[in-house]
Amino acid sequence: MALESMKDMLINANKNGYAVGQFNINNLEYVQAILQAAEEEKSPVILGVSEGAGKYMGGFNVVVAMVKATMEAQGTTVPVAIHLDHGSSFEACAKAIHAGFTSVMIDASHDPFDENVAVTSKVVELAHFHGVSVEAELGTVGGEEDGVTGGIMYADTNECKELVERTGIDCLAPALGSVHGSYQGEPNLGFKEMEEINTVAGVPLVLHGGTGIPLKDIQKAISYGTSKINVNTENQIQQTKVVREVLAANPNMIDPRKYLGPSRDAIKDTVIGKMREFGSSNKA
Repeated sequence: MALESMKDMLINANKNGYAVGQFNINNLEYVQAILQAAEEEKSPVILGVSEGAGKYMGGFNVVVAMVKATMEAQGTTVPVAIHLDHGSSFEACAKAIHAGFTSVMIDASHDPFDENVAVTSKVVELAHFHGVSVEAELGTVGGEEDGVTGGIMYADTNECKELVERTGIDCLAPALGSVHGSYQGEPNLGFKEMEEINTVAGVPLVLHGGTGIPLKDIQKAISYGTSKINVNTENQIQQTKVVREVLAANPNMIDPRKYLGPSRDAIKDTVIGKMREFGSSNKA
């Protein structure tokens, strides 16, 4: 199956009361594990790629080639999107689009609102010309991701409505109390604001920082229009745990296949669990 934009995935999820998971990829094992999970669960899936991870893997062209080759080798039949996560500029988004990404996020949430609108509109114009979907953000998601840190700042409902209307984005990530990385204590999401934004935005909503959010809160967020949920930290935690366990039990082991193989299985199991939580299993 060919790669596709995430626009129709999220519209379908929004209409039918589930969310599609974005699972970030960091190397080949992540690609293999996530695609295996998606195929077994018959779930649509979004492969998230941060700028830092893309650079680590050899650049956006390498990422696209690796994903396409893995899909062919594994016989992937479910819908798959490659999505630039937290694109820092128009130039970064353009590079991803021209490399073959099928979706991009432009994160100009740290800029003044009118600047956010301007750069997001520019990205949308290029992306939609190439059939690529666009996500934008308002407010600030807390925590740290790929070297980018931020405190929590809630998105403004009126600005959310205006951003969608003025830019034509396909989905919106309003910051409402979630954080990248692990939570310190219980997550405290702004469901009242989420409900208000869902009422006026008119596009599927995105929840960043999906690791560690209780199932009841996931289900509540989905009921308020959240159709895409991002997960990265939980996969990294489970993968690293297995690598440490295998190496601790086998201190002389040097073959990376023997410790990365089991850790790949841990990623796969974690993704399957999330797909079931999000309700996307059997929705491909």
